[in-house]
Amino acid sequence: MKLIACVFGGLLLLAAVILAAKASPLAVAAALVRGAFGSKDSVANTLIQTTPLLLTGLGVGLAFKGKLFNIGAEGQFLLGAVFAIWAGTQRQLPTPLLLPLALGAGAVGGALWAGLAAALKLWRGVQEVLSTLLLNFVAIQLVAWMVRGPLQEAVKQYPQSDKLAISSRLAFLWPGTQLHLGFLVALFLAVVVWLYLAKTAAGFALRTVGAGAEAAEAAGISVAKTTWGTFLLSGALSGLAGAIQICGVTYFLADPYSKGYGYTAIAVALLANLSPLWTILTALFFGALTAGATEVQSAGVSSVVIQVLQAVTLLTVLTYGWLRERGK
Repeated sequence: MKLIACVFGGLLLLAAVILAAKASPLAVAAALVRGAFGSKDSVANTLIQTTPLLLTGLGVGLAFKGKLFNIGAEGQFLLGAVFAIWAGTQRQLPTPLLLPLALGAGAVGGALWAGLAAALKLWRGVQEVLSTLLLNFVAIQLVAWMVRGPLQEAVKQYPQSDKLAISSRLAFLWPGTQLHLGFLVALFLAVVVWLYLAKTAAGFALRTVGAGAEAAEAAGISVAKTTWGTFLLSGALSGLAGAIQICGVTYFLADPYSKGYGYTAIAVALLANLSPLWTILTALFFGALTAGATEVQSAGVSSVVIQVLQAVTLLTVLTYGWLRERGK
């Protein structure tokens, strides 16, 4: 009953916002569904938007499982994109190596960026909420510098990199659309992360540290080693998301680059209750919202209403969690 009440309250709040904008809630809902699933291209676009949200959501959820509040998926996503474009434009390398090198470099870039926060936490006692958040802004400025300096396109006219060679790009999955192989990679990694948490000793250590660091240490689990591993894996997933976006969608790096996938990933992970498999569905939900944002303008409201819907969804989940805890 609490869940039903929270959902109903969220729907009422959203309807009130839409009515205040002098639009019809039903028309907005219909436009949103049409924009996300109304055609072949719409469905493909929804799955394209789902891919980075799924990978960054997995990264955030993995860290949160270990009680490490990694708010830096956005910065790790950006560093993954920087590393991927650098590796993917190394034309002197053998052609078959460029795509795996770009994707691997993206994962390494994200892991290194998260590793900075891990080092600050373990060596200097800096809270990861603060360090990862601030590193996001450093990453934004780093991208801005890179596309005007070391990675700028050859003509030096625009704040962007050269385009990737064809051999560095992900293959398309659905003929006639832009849906790329990265979507299947993201689905595969969701299963891998679930198996890692549920079936491996390292996953057990992560969950144990998340449940209580002192108890885990007393049981012989190295909290420091687990913290390092969790941060690196979390960052690698977000960095891979940035690399896949480069290799499957944009093919070049520009300033600005990200659409805020790393921040939305927090909502994706929380809505899934940090479950890797449920993250597939929540990423699809937020991907559909993003894909349908343009179409809702035909219903007479700004696409900003999608951000309101995302906020209301997260508020509903948090309210339900709070009520459930109080009822214990």
